[in-house]
Amino acid sequence: MKGISGDKATLKKLLSKGVNIPSPEGVEIGFDINLDRISGEGVTIHAGCRIYGEKTLIMPGAELGYEGPVTVHNCQIGKDVKLNGGFFYDSCFFEGVNVGSGAQVREACLLEEGARCAHTVGLKQTIIFPFVTLGSLINFCDTLMGGGTDEKNHSEVGSSYIHFNYTPNQDKAAPSLIGDVPLGVMINQPPIFLGGQGGLVGPVRIAFGTVVAAGTIVRKDLLKEKSILLGHRSIPKSMPFHQGLYSNIKRIISLNTIFISNLIALRTWYLEVRSRFMGGNPMEMALLEGAIEKVDKAIRERLKRFGEVARRMPQSIEVYQKIASERGSKGIIQRKREFFERWADIEQAFKEGLSYMGNPEQQETFLEILEEGITRKGKDYLMAIKGLPEDGPRIGTAWLQGIVDSISSSIWETLPSFKIK
Repeated sequence: MKGISGDKATLKKLLSKGVNIPSPEGVEIGFDINLDRISGEGVTIHAGCRIYGEKTLIMPGAELGYEGPVTVHNCQIGKDVKLNGGFFYDSCFFEGVNVGSGAQVREACLLEEGARCAHTVGLKQTIIFPFVTLGSLINFCDTLMGGGTDEKNHSEVGSSYIHFNYTPNQDKAAPSLIGDVPLGVMINQPPIFLGGQGGLVGPVRIAFGTVVAAGTIVRKDLLKEKSILLGHRSIPKSMPFHQGLYSNIKRIISLNTIFISNLIALRTWYLEVRSRFMGGNPMEMALLEGAIEKVDKAIRERLKRFGEVARRMPQSIEVYQKIASERGSKGIIQRKREFFERWADIEQAFKEGLSYMGNPEQQETFLEILEEGITRKGKDYLMAIKGLPEDGPRIGTAWLQGIVDSISSSIWETLPSFKIK
């Protein structure tokens, strides 16, 4: 953060633009701020706020620091967003997002329209779809969550909840998919409820409509829609732990592949669908660019973490051979060696997948339906998507799911010994 200090001249220019700053002497503006990216229309910046970064964008109606001091660095803040207190770094917030005091929102977070967080929420590398609500005292890193249809019928995470994304093997190849992209972007799925004082042990996948009772730790996938998990019977158990063994490598490969493929599908959605609602307005385009940048960063982070596990496979084989002795399985060794030796091919397949736009016929058909909806409903993203005729979401989901399936299949074909379907 070089060169960050209060710039009184910039502060005066913001005031002259119409930005409401009740206590100018208590606000710090970095020298690198681009004034063209800060609206003077209905924007309020309260005392104790610090705003830095040439990529920072503040759109009309935004309010910073109502409950406590706010630090913003290179964030894109959409219309009517309220960041009430905390630290916000290299993240993007769409219209109507509301975050309570004590927040720590770190890099590559993307909160879509109407998403809400209560107080003391920590986020990093997390994507939240419209209307999803997080309670207080929550730590969510390396997740994507959707579900729900509006501000009353929304997915929710109860207070005192954590996503466990760091393993005893000291890696972070543990992203969790709570809902998914192909269905979730249609904003028509039943909400997901994660009861308070619980957690997810990543990586896991959870289907739309799932209810997890309070106090429950989710350790396995919940893929049956509209089901409730009431907790697990506690069975005290102790067994040897061998760091670096990676006894669940097939699961790690499968879930990381599906997660990254969903991110690539979301990237396509932003490029092909979201872009149609920006109307050429420079601030709206900057918000879109910021969102795509966050998705790209999320993809790079997931590839980095996935690759770190692949490069640990020779060590994992050594650990396995020491503990398995003559009883060791040649198949397990072969699979781990294959994962290590073919990582470069896997990484390349993901990168090539970034340019795959899915089935052209499905894409064209969906976009035609969407354009008809825009003609009827106008360029309001939520109204247009929620107002699609019945065939619209079905075709759009099939298009995006085709991207996920195609990319995932290309990865699994690279690893034939795992026999992943």
